[in-house]
Amino acid sequence: MPSRAAARPALPAALALLVIAALAVSGRAPYDRGTWLLEVAPVLLALPLLAATWRRHPLTDLLYLLIAAHALVLILGGAYTYARVPLGFWLQEAFQLGRNPYDKIGHLMQGFVPAMVAREILLRGAYVRGRRMLGFICVCIALAISAAYELIEWGAALALGQGADEFLGTQGDPWDTQSDMFCALLGAVAALLLLSRLHDRRLAALARR
Repeated sequence: MPSRAAARPALPAALALLVIAALAVSGRAPYDRGTWLLEVAPVLLALPLLAATWRRHPLTDLLYLLIAAHALVLILGGAYTYARVPLGFWLQEAFQLGRNPYDKIGHLMQGFVPAMVAREILLRGAYVRGRRMLGFICVCIALAISAAYELIEWGAALALGQGADEFLGTQGDPWDTQSDMFCALLGAVAALLLLSRLHDRRLAALARR
Protein backbone atom coordinates (compact mmCIF):
# COMPACT_ATOMS: atom_id res chain seq x y z
CA MET A 1 0.00 0.00 0.00
CA PRO A 2 1.51 3.38 -0.98
CA SER A 3 2.39 5.75 1.80
CA ARG A 4 0.43 8.93 2.35
CA ALA A 5 3.52 10.82 1.22
CA ALA A 6 3.17 9.16 -2.18
CA ALA A 7 -0.56 9.84 -2.26
CA ARG A 8 0.08 13.61 -2.29
CA PRO A 9 2.42 14.09 -5.23
CA ALA A 10 1.64 17.79 -5.79
CA LEU A 11 5.22 19.01 -5.38
CA PRO A 12 6.94 16.24 -7.41
CA ALA A 13 4.31 16.61 -10.14
CA ALA A 14 4.71 20.40 -10.28
CA LEU A 15 8.49 20.11 -10.38
CA ALA A 16 8.31 17.45 -13.09
CA LEU A 17 6.08 19.70 -15.22
CA LEU A 18 8.49 22.59 -14.72
CA VAL A 19 11.47 20.48 -15.78
CA ILE A 20 9.62 19.02 -18.78
CA ALA A 21 8.57 22.52 -19.88
CA ALA A 22 12.17 23.72 -19.57
CA LEU A 23 13.34 20.73 -21.60
CA ALA A 24 10.82 21.48 -24.32
CA VAL A 25 11.77 25.16 -24.52
CA SER A 26 15.51 24.47 -24.46
CA GLY A 27 15.19 21.77 -27.09
CA ARG A 28 13.40 23.92 -29.66
CA ALA A 29 16.50 25.67 -30.97
CA PRO A 30 19.58 24.94 -28.83
CA TYR A 31 22.94 26.37 -29.82
CA ASP A 32 24.17 22.88 -30.70
CA ARG A 33 21.76 19.94 -30.86
CA GLY A 34 24.37 17.28 -30.05
CA THR A 35 25.68 19.22 -27.06
CA TRP A 36 22.15 19.80 -25.81
CA LEU A 37 21.44 16.08 -25.91
CA LEU A 38 24.64 15.23 -24.06
CA GLU A 39 24.01 17.84 -21.38
CA VAL A 40 20.37 16.96 -20.71
CA ALA A 41 20.90 13.19 -20.86
CA PRO A 42 21.01 12.91 -17.03
CA VAL A 43 17.65 14.67 -16.87
CA LEU A 44 16.16 12.35 -19.48
CA LEU A 45 17.34 9.38 -17.41
CA ALA A 46 16.27 10.76 -14.02
CA LEU A 47 12.72 11.81 -14.94
CA PRO A 48 11.35 8.33 -15.75
CA LEU A 49 13.27 6.81 -12.83
CA LEU A 50 11.73 9.25 -10.34
CA ALA A 51 8.29 8.82 -11.92
CA ALA A 52 8.56 5.05 -11.55
CA THR A 53 9.65 5.17 -7.90
CA TRP A 54 7.74 8.06 -6.31
CA ARG A 55 4.83 5.91 -5.17
CA ARG A 56 6.73 3.09 -3.47
CA HIS A 57 9.86 5.02 -2.55
CA PRO A 58 8.99 8.73 -2.29
CA LEU A 59 11.83 11.09 -1.57
CA THR A 60 11.78 14.06 0.77
CA ASP A 61 10.40 17.30 -0.59
CA LEU A 62 13.85 18.82 -0.08
CA LEU A 63 15.46 16.24 -2.33
CA TYR A 64 12.87 16.68 -5.07
CA LEU A 65 13.55 20.42 -5.01
CA LEU A 66 17.31 19.92 -5.22
CA ILE A 67 17.04 17.44 -8.08
CA ALA A 68 14.77 19.81 -10.01
CA ALA A 69 17.19 22.70 -9.46
CA HIS A 70 20.07 20.56 -10.72
CA ALA A 71 18.02 19.57 -13.77
CA LEU A 72 17.34 23.22 -14.61
CA VAL A 73 21.06 24.03 -14.38
CA LEU A 74 21.82 21.22 -16.82
CA ILE A 75 19.03 22.24 -19.18
CA LEU A 76 20.16 25.87 -19.30
CA GLY A 77 23.72 24.76 -19.96
CA GLY A 78 22.51 22.48 -22.72
CA ALA A 79 20.47 25.17 -24.41
CA TYR A 80 23.30 27.70 -24.70
CA THR A 81 26.35 25.46 -24.07
CA TYR A 82 28.07 26.21 -20.78
CA ALA A 83 30.53 28.72 -22.23
CA ARG A 84 27.66 30.86 -23.63
CA VAL A 85 25.07 30.95 -20.83
CA PRO A 86 24.09 34.64 -20.29
CA LEU A 87 24.12 34.28 -16.50
CA GLY A 88 27.74 33.19 -16.75
CA PHE A 89 28.67 36.27 -18.77
CA TRP A 90 27.03 38.45 -16.12
CA LEU A 91 29.07 36.70 -13.41
CA GLN A 92 32.20 36.99 -15.50
CA GLU A 93 31.74 40.74 -15.82
CA ALA A 94 30.60 41.28 -12.24
CA PHE A 95 33.59 39.46 -10.74
CA GLN A 96 36.05 40.32 -13.54
CA LEU A 97 36.75 36.69 -14.35
CA GLY A 98 38.74 35.45 -17.29
CA ARG A 99 36.05 33.05 -18.52
CA ASN A 100 32.35 32.28 -18.33
CA PRO A 101 32.04 30.44 -14.99
CA TYR A 102 28.61 28.87 -15.52
CA ASP A 103 30.08 25.37 -15.90
CA LYS A 104 31.50 25.70 -12.38
CA ILE A 105 27.96 26.25 -11.10
CA GLY A 106 27.07 23.00 -12.82
CA HIS A 107 29.93 21.19 -11.12
CA LEU A 108 29.08 22.67 -7.72
CA MET A 109 25.60 21.24 -8.20
CA GLN A 110 27.18 17.95 -9.30
CA GLY A 111 28.59 17.67 -5.78
CA PHE A 112 25.80 19.41 -3.88
CA VAL A 113 22.85 17.33 -5.07
CA PRO A 114 24.42 13.84 -5.29
CA ALA A 115 25.76 14.25 -1.75
CA MET A 116 22.22 14.83 -0.51
CA VAL A 117 20.84 11.97 -2.60
CA ALA A 118 23.49 9.68 -1.12
CA ARG A 119 22.70 10.95 2.38
CA GLU A 120 19.02 10.16 2.00
CA ILE A 121 19.64 6.67 0.64
CA LEU A 122 22.22 5.83 3.31
CA LEU A 123 20.09 7.12 6.18
CA ARG A 124 16.82 5.57 5.08
CA GLY A 125 18.49 2.24 4.46
CA ALA A 126 20.47 2.45 7.74
CA TYR A 127 23.60 1.53 5.80
CA VAL A 128 25.99 3.71 7.82
CA ARG A 129 26.50 4.27 11.53
CA GLY A 130 27.94 7.50 12.79
CA ARG A 131 27.46 10.99 11.40
CA ARG A 132 31.13 11.51 10.58
CA MET A 133 31.30 8.34 8.54
CA LEU A 134 28.02 9.28 6.87
CA GLY A 135 29.41 12.65 5.81
CA PHE A 136 32.65 11.10 4.61
CA ILE A 137 30.90 8.51 2.46
CA CYS A 138 28.50 11.10 1.01
CA VAL A 139 31.43 13.27 -0.07
CA CYS A 140 33.21 10.22 -1.52
CA ILE A 141 30.12 9.26 -3.52
CA ALA A 142 29.77 12.80 -4.88
CA LEU A 143 33.43 12.82 -5.89
CA ALA A 144 33.08 9.40 -7.51
CA ILE A 145 30.17 10.69 -9.59
CA SER A 146 32.20 13.76 -10.55
CA ALA A 147 35.14 11.58 -11.58
CA ALA A 148 32.86 9.32 -13.62
CA TYR A 149 31.46 12.36 -15.42
CA GLU A 150 34.97 13.55 -16.24
CA LEU A 151 35.69 10.13 -17.72
CA ILE A 152 32.54 10.45 -19.83
CA GLU A 153 33.77 13.84 -21.04
CA TRP A 154 37.14 12.31 -21.88
CA GLY A 155 35.41 9.55 -23.86
CA ALA A 156 33.32 12.14 -25.70
CA ALA A 157 36.47 14.08 -26.56
CA LEU A 158 38.11 10.97 -27.98
CA ALA A 159 35.02 9.96 -29.93
CA LEU A 160 34.00 13.37 -31.25
CA GLY A 161 37.32 15.16 -31.51
CA GLN A 162 36.82 18.90 -32.04
CA GLY A 163 33.08 18.33 -32.00
CA ALA A 164 33.27 17.74 -28.24
CA ASP A 165 34.54 21.23 -27.45
CA GLU A 166 31.11 22.64 -26.69
CA PHE A 167 30.29 19.70 -24.40
CA LEU A 168 33.60 19.92 -22.55
CA GLY A 169 33.39 23.68 -22.05
CA THR A 170 37.04 23.93 -21.01
CA GLN A 171 37.46 27.40 -22.58
CA GLY A 172 41.18 26.79 -22.93
CA ASP A 173 41.75 25.96 -19.24
CA PRO A 174 44.32 23.12 -18.95
CA TRP A 175 43.22 22.49 -15.33
CA ASP A 176 39.51 22.37 -16.10
CA THR A 177 39.09 18.74 -15.04
CA GLN A 178 40.77 19.29 -11.69
CA SER A 179 38.83 22.48 -10.96
CA ASP A 180 35.57 20.76 -11.94
CA MET A 181 36.18 18.03 -9.37
CA PHE A 182 37.21 20.59 -6.76
CA CYS A 183 33.93 22.42 -7.34
CA ALA A 184 32.07 19.15 -6.84
CA LEU A 185 33.96 18.64 -3.58
CA LEU A 186 33.02 22.14 -2.41
CA GLY A 187 29.41 21.55 -3.38
CA ALA A 188 29.22 18.26 -1.48
CA VAL A 189 30.77 19.70 1.68
CA ALA A 190 28.55 22.79 1.50
CA ALA A 191 25.42 20.69 1.12
CA LEU A 192 26.21 18.61 4.18
CA LEU A 193 27.11 21.63 6.30
CA LEU A 194 24.11 23.71 5.26
CA LEU A 195 21.32 21.19 4.83
CA SER A 196 21.92 18.20 7.11
CA ARG A 197 19.69 19.44 9.95
CA LEU A 198 16.92 20.47 7.59
CA HIS A 199 17.26 17.15 5.80
CA ASP A 200 16.94 15.27 9.10
CA ARG A 201 13.70 17.12 9.84
CA ARG A 202 12.31 16.37 6.38
CA LEU A 203 13.23 12.69 6.76
CA ALA A 204 11.47 12.58 10.12
CA ALA A 205 8.39 14.22 8.61
CA LEU A 206 8.37 11.73 5.75
CA ALA A 207 8.62 8.82 8.20
CA ARG A 208 5.58 10.09 10.13
CA ARG A 209 3.33 10.21 7.07
